[in-house]
Amino acid sequence: MSSKPAGNGADSIPSIWAAVTPQGPECPSLQGSAKADDVVVGGGFTGLSTALHLRQAGIDVAVLEAAEPGWGGSGRNNGQVIPTLSRPDPDDIESAYGEAGERLVHLIRDCASILFDVVREHNIDAEAEQTGWVQPVHSPGRIKIAERRFKQWSARGADVELLDQAATQAMTGSQAWYGGFWNRTGGHINPLALARGLAKTCIQNGATLYTHSPVQRFERQGDYWVVHTANGQLQARSLILATNAYTSHFSADLAPKVARQIVPAVSWQMATKPLSQSIREQVIPGRQAVSDTHGELYFARFDARNRLITGGNLLMTFNADERLKRYVGDRVKRLWPQIDSVEFDYVWNGNVGMTADFLPRFHQLGPNAWTWAGCNGRAVGLAVAIGKEFAKAVQGTPENELALPFSKPRPLPMHGLVARVAPWMLLHYRRLDRAEI
Repeated sequence: MSSKPAGNGADSIPSIWAAVTPQGPECPSLQGSAKADDVVVGGGFTGLSTALHLRQAGIDVAVLEAAEPGWGGSGRNNGQVIPTLSRPDPDDIESAYGEAGERLVHLIRDCASILFDVVREHNIDAEAEQTGWVQPVHSPGRIKIAERRFKQWSARGADVELLDQAATQAMTGSQAWYGGFWNRTGGHINPLALARGLAKTCIQNGATLYTHSPVQRFERQGDYWVVHTANGQLQARSLILATNAYTSHFSADLAPKVARQIVPAVSWQMATKPLSQSIREQVIPGRQAVSDTHGELYFARFDARNRLITGGNLLMTFNADERLKRYVGDRVKRLWPQIDSVEFDYVWNGNVGMTADFLPRFHQLGPNAWTWAGCNGRAVGLAVAIGKEFAKAVQGTPENELALPFSKPRPLPMHGLVARVAPWMLLHYRRLDRAEI
């Protein structure tokens, strides 16, 4: 798979988001020397959320973005806002991280609401719809997954509901599933519009954004962090590295230990041509975000133009667009036979940072410096919420009060080999999807 997936600009195949979203703010590149109280590396959801919350606290902050806000995974995803992790449930998280895990569970529980509250507070036009997120189960035995999630998340105060088969069919408009788990606080957004809207809001609140300024390295000099680009350097008292799956994309020397603990998997997204209103009222009539229990995930939701936004996975990427159109098109017609014709006119991809245990990683890089990686396909809501926590860290909130369980980076042994072999896990997931539990 390509290490440089299609982007959001004119030099690559555009996503539906790039095609419909107004351009973001024009920002200078970093030239020469500059200073700020805090420097954020990465203009995606985490970095921009951190910068916004710091500015709201009156802290001087500069953001260094290698391309443009939302260029990376933040602007290329499906836009589903999901307030859970992909595999681990609350018991797993708390078992792994102890008291910090309990705080992280609460942050995950609230992350969708945090995102939608930011959108509402700052009037960001991101096509935001807080209609909920539903996870249907694809075989009778998988109802155990929904039951477990309902039990554990409801015990932590989440606004969730266990759905029987009839309720799931009514919510999704499909007879393919056997029940489900519904979280009412989830939903979906136009992710590129959110990133560009956050960038605009940061600037309006006094943050400085530098674009087309890929960071090559950073170092500690006395009481300051110094961040180096090709054409300049920026000095700051604190540092947030918010690059996730793109940490090694522009510089292998940026944070190699952080980069080598995740596998940047390629995630393919697709948009159909607009569907008729009559079909739209039959398929996911409540406009929830839907992603089911398959390991080879089946997911879909509508955008503001009544396009079905979905996607799929490929083992080999040759002729990817046409193969995905056939493969995912057949899947959509199986799930929703009321759609007579499935036509896609946008296919794009982006990197997702995956970890072996599907848990995110949080690290303190040194005095007043923090990072995280390993979104595992749940970065939209979680990244915005983590940005709020990083802003607390910069302001001096003690570690034992943060919802961020810090650890030392643990690079995967033979990381390069693992990254090459990882796409073949798709065969394993397909085999497991056929097995009953």
